[in-house]
Amino acid sequence: MAGRENTTLTPAQRIAWLRLVRTDNIGPVTFRQLLNRFGSAEAAIAALPDLSRLAGRPLEAISRARAEDEIAGLVRYGARLVAQGEPDYPGHLNYISGAPPLVTMAGGEGLDWQRSIGIVGARTASTAGVKMTRLLAGDLGAAGYVVVSGLARGIDSAAHRAALETGTIAVLAGGFDRIYPAENIPLAHDILDNGGALITEMPLGWEPRARDFPRRNRLVSGLSLGVVVVEAAKRSGSLITARLALEQNREVFAVPGSPLDPRAEGGNALIQQGARLVTNAADIIEGLGNADPARTALFDPEWRPEGGGMLDPPPPAESDRARLLEALSTTPVEVDELIAQTGIAPHAMQVLLLELDLAGQVEWSSGQLVGLRYS
Repeated sequence: MAGRENTTLTPAQRIAWLRLVRTDNIGPVTFRQLLNRFGSAEAAIAALPDLSRLAGRPLEAISRARAEDEIAGLVRYGARLVAQGEPDYPGHLNYISGAPPLVTMAGGEGLDWQRSIGIVGARTASTAGVKMTRLLAGDLGAAGYVVVSGLARGIDSAAHRAALETGTIAVLAGGFDRIYPAENIPLAHDILDNGGALITEMPLGWEPRARDFPRRNRLVSGLSLGVVVVEAAKRSGSLITARLALEQNREVFAVPGSPLDPRAEGGNALIQQGARLVTNAADIIEGLGNADPARTALFDPEWRPEGGGMLDPPPPAESDRARLLEALSTTPVEVDELIAQTGIAPHAMQVLLLELDLAGQVEWSSGQLVGLRYS
């Protein structure tokens, strides 16, 4: 990324990051707030007992031994942990809300991660849908694009297979050792054997649950310049991916289908809503144009993985806390808007939002918007 030097974590910093990332009740946004507040993951871990009292619920980092065991396990699988801000961290993820601080990756060293396009669709794909996917993925690969998908049955699998020789990235919903569905374990090996990549934000041993697939989908779209929906029912994970792509300011494309086929309802609806209609790979390439995730720079280009945090800022006043709670509602707003409305100093706002986040009173949504959590 222009204007920012990459920084590589030391082994001790990597362990501290992993311990903090795996802490219950600390998600990507809270992790970033903690690093900004305390300057390092180690300092944030040391502060967790005090933060637990403020939050009213326990916050306990995983043990150093558990973190070391996970890292050793990843090495046995030929995988590696990559932190946001390091040279190998996928650049497009820097521009999504709630980017994972750490990702587990295997392979992909020779891929052009900047020229990537997501292809998603129905697990119960039609023969025509699979054929169309193969044509699109094959032609996009021949044009120099890397194909990203979720390693699911149907359209995902067809997209990966068609792009094996040109480069493909599979995003996992579970741990690196819990590939789902199990029938696609050979495909995962083929992806790595052909120079592609596997990536996940979940720990080793994590069995994917239903709610983990939308998390996976946000990475599929986040890794891509745009997302192509080949077949999708009205209520499907593919449409969730398309919605996430729109929120991340990515391009959305859809292949039209017969109104009589339920698998075409989602794609046809996307086209009615403004998605670009796709009949071949040239439509996608033309639609991408000068697509650049950096136009929505949610990631501070001067941020460093460690250091530069706001150490021991003056504590916010109780009156600040009252003003903030009065200004917040369940409708998410930008932090800058809250600062302007309340007159609370930025450093005090950061501390207050961190405390409310740890207490489970607020939640963050796309675009770094914050609002009260629905009770």
